[in-house]
Amino acid sequence: MNEQTFMGACPLDCPDGCAWQVTVRDGVAIKLHGRSDHPMTHGMLCAKVNHYLEHTAAPDRLLYPMRRTGPKGSGTFSRITWDDALGEIAERFQKIITQHGGEAIWPYQGTGTLGFLQGIQGRAGSRLWNVLGASNHDMTICSIAGLVGLEYTIGAPRGIEPEALADAQLILLWGVNTLTSGHHQWRFVQAARKRGAYVVVIDPVRTRTARQADEHLAPIPGTDAALALGLLHTILALGAEDREYLARHTLGWDAFRRRILEYPPERVAAITGIDASCIVALGTRIAHTRPTAIRTAQGVQRHAGGGMTLRTLACIPGVTGDWRRPGGGLVYTTDGYFGANRAALVRDDLRERPVRSLSMTRLGEGLLDVQDPPVKALIVYAANPMASTPHQQKIRQGLLRDDLFTVVIEQFATDTADYADLVLPATMQTEHADLHDGYGHIYLAWNEPAVAPPGECLSTSETFRRLARRMGLTESALFDSDEELAAQLLDSDHPSLSGITLDRLRREGWVRLNYPTPFVPFADGFPTPSGKLEFFSARAEADGHDPLPGYTPPREVEDANLATRYPFVLVVGASHYAINTIFANHPSLSRRSGPPTLVIHPTDATARGMASGQSVRVFNDRGAFAAALLVSDAVRPGVLATTKGAWPKNGGGTSINATVDERDADMGGGAVFGDNRVDIEPSLEGSSTLTPASDSSLSAVD
Repeated sequence: MNEQTFMGACPLDCPDGCAWQVTVRDGVAIKLHGRSDHPMTHGMLCAKVNHYLEHTAAPDRLLYPMRRTGPKGSGTFSRITWDDALGEIAERFQKIITQHGGEAIWPYQGTGTLGFLQGIQGRAGSRLWNVLGASNHDMTICSIAGLVGLEYTIGAPRGIEPEALADAQLILLWGVNTLTSGHHQWRFVQAARKRGAYVVVIDPVRTRTARQADEHLAPIPGTDAALALGLLHTILALGAEDREYLARHTLGWDAFRRRILEYPPERVAAITGIDASCIVALGTRIAHTRPTAIRTAQGVQRHAGGGMTLRTLACIPGVTGDWRRPGGGLVYTTDGYFGANRAALVRDDLRERPVRSLSMTRLGEGLLDVQDPPVKALIVYAANPMASTPHQQKIRQGLLRDDLFTVVIEQFATDTADYADLVLPATMQTEHADLHDGYGHIYLAWNEPAVAPPGECLSTSETFRRLARRMGLTESALFDSDEELAAQLLDSDHPSLSGITLDRLRREGWVRLNYPTPFVPFADGFPTPSGKLEFFSARAEADGHDPLPGYTPPREVEDANLATRYPFVLVVGASHYAINTIFANHPSLSRRSGPPTLVIHPTDATARGMASGQSVRVFNDRGAFAAALLVSDAVRPGVLATTKGAWPKNGGGTSINATVDERDADMGGGAVFGDNRVDIEPSLEGSSTLTPASDSSLSAVD
């Protein structure tokens, strides 16, 4: 018996970026557990990733290249060789490039893995697409509006590290369900509580995290920036602003102060649905509690005013002076602290000329509307847009185009894979090399392949190396090994990487980036043009935005005319047992999740004559999906809540994104998943009942 241990990292779309160890016996992975010495992982994985080894060995795993034999969408395929698959792709790509140019190819990449070699962090495959002149894939689906908004205020989309929450005396978990999405951070919240910290959750839904907090405020979805202004108004009314900090470290305070005064608590109460007394009480608590920390996440910025929301939230610690205190400030992401040589990895210099960008969240539009050149080839990897991307019906119509050549690189037969002309089998994390940072900490981790890939699965990087070779391309950078790619990424003179080499990473498994402890990121100034926190942003003004932070209403949420047709605002959170659409096909996890569940307030349920367990149809003029109803005061009247992640093929052919628009947020072209009005009615099987998720799979209730 031969038993070995391999160090690695979780690749999935979660801020915690866990470090793990894989135990392998006679070539088979038999045990997976979190690294106990990793400050974030702390020896624990999540309820989802604990099942990762089962997932790699699932009987429905894709193991061989396949060619479609039935109609698009039928999921009917037959096995072919890699030689045939690569030959067909090479031939089709070359013909498309000759007739329409390289921009007719759209490489559509998602967050199925966050790795720098195999995933979105390193724009895996970018060297090949740059050589071919393919369209640029604009990654707009996740956090872009907030990233842009933060840059206008503090100069970068970075903030405090979540470990600093342990030093806070007041913690605002703003639009983040920590116990479901990034549960390792809760340990730092608990450490702060032991020292007397007060924890407030601000979320339209009473999530499992909200139930554990000292206080929960439930604003109308998309009105968070107005709430922030109301809290700041109270701080000013108490004379509790940090005048010395404002004078020395901020720009445009007088103008922003006038903006704050436009939002007294009574006005904010009318906008947010929160009692003015609650706004004053929390504002007073912030005014008198140092340090105050804000942990926020992507959900608060997925609406028409998303970028402005993050701009405004980042101003709170500017007014209180908390940006200069250990344990004070705001964190949205820590991704930018890794000072890697990304240019050397992605090699945009290989492009012969600038190329157009196509928005990830506008896939349906990109496939159906007139483009010059039209999209003739779509290669999808680490993504399942038929389930995850807005306006599902438009995407389906686009994927049904007879003249669209679609290749899907996948681990399982997703809804998107069903529409492919060719499906290529992909490795999973225990089977390939990768390098990871985290967007919820400041550590790097190396993932060493622990076992051989099953069947004929190839890593993403190897698939693109073989395709480049089959196309007869000669650029040497296309054939660099994974280890060479990692070394090039780490070849940086950025101080965060001093002393960190690939050899060290492979030896130790994980390392902390070179930042002090405690880490106060903007103690010496902000990376803005002025070097200060910019309440007034000339860059925002030049880009066509209000130069001052403020409140930009969510478009559909505040549309009174639309509300007469679609009276409910739909809020969609993360499932406790899936990460985006990953694990939705895992038998035990899907059983624990239960059917798609829709939470409705008792007042609304009574008015509609509806009850828990009833099967309902949720719809608007874009589409519809089915769900089991759960009556609960976890939501306010007029708000419905559900979770994302279900595969359409497992829910009657549609999912929540059938109802979501392709509209852009105010900044960066971000998605508007949370800016969505719908109505509900009994399903066609109106008398049928289901058992809705009642504890773990739906994060709305405990």
